[in-house]
Amino acid sequence: MILGHRVEGAGHPVTFLHGFTQTGSSWMPVVSRLDGIAATMIDAPGHGASPDGTRTLWQCADDIARTVSPGALVGYSMGARMALHTALAHPALVTALVLVSGTAGIEDDNERAGRRASDDALADRIEMIGVPAFIDEWLANPMFAGLTAETAMRTERLSNTARGLADSLRHAGTGTQDNLWPRLAELRMPVLIVAGADDAKFTAIAERMNGLISGSSLSVIPAAGHTVHLEATDSFVGI
Repeated sequence: MILGHRVEGAGHPVTFLHGFTQTGSSWMPVVSRLDGIAATMIDAPGHGASPDGTRTLWQCADDIARTVSPGALVGYSMGARMALHTALAHPALVTALVLVSGTAGIEDDNERAGRRASDDALADRIEMIGVPAFIDEWLANPMFAGLTAETAMRTERLSNTARGLADSLRHAGTGTQDNLWPRLAELRMPVLIVAGADDAKFTAIAERMNGLISGSSLSVIPAAGHTVHLEATDSFVGI
């Protein structure tokens, strides 16, 4: 399906994929600092103007391929996982890949099953308590401690629906993701991997991914956590 999206600027095509509970507009602090690009900011399935969250990660990749023109692909967290799937499923579409606070999946089968059960339980909770209460709980997660009231963009997150967010977790959460570590060597386009230095878990993942992707580059940005592109936007844009 064609996903909801908006385009800003003109120039080289670059597509941006957001994290869970956000929308494509969350990339505006980055896009507004960039010149010479046509930035396509997608609303991922289950978010914003793409309310149908019943899409697997591979289906999300197909949706992204149907929505955008060939060019660079930038993804953060959930969006990084979708970007990785897109690059593997549609390599001719992706001229360059930027993975921000992303992962190639959970390798252990039991751990992956446990994460899926956790994601399903979280989806149930979203539908039970509603979006406003859930967003407050979500943003209280320690991994988002580096966000301010402005960069958290709570109002934007409230535009999502409980059903959409819950379905996104059930169908495209980390627990549903295939173990893609053995496939990283398939990536042939230029790849930049980004993490915040204060996010130890994803910095370690980024370092490992960098070692497995031939010719990739790694940038660990100081004084930034999981949402590195919003916590240290100027440093992120300057990479």
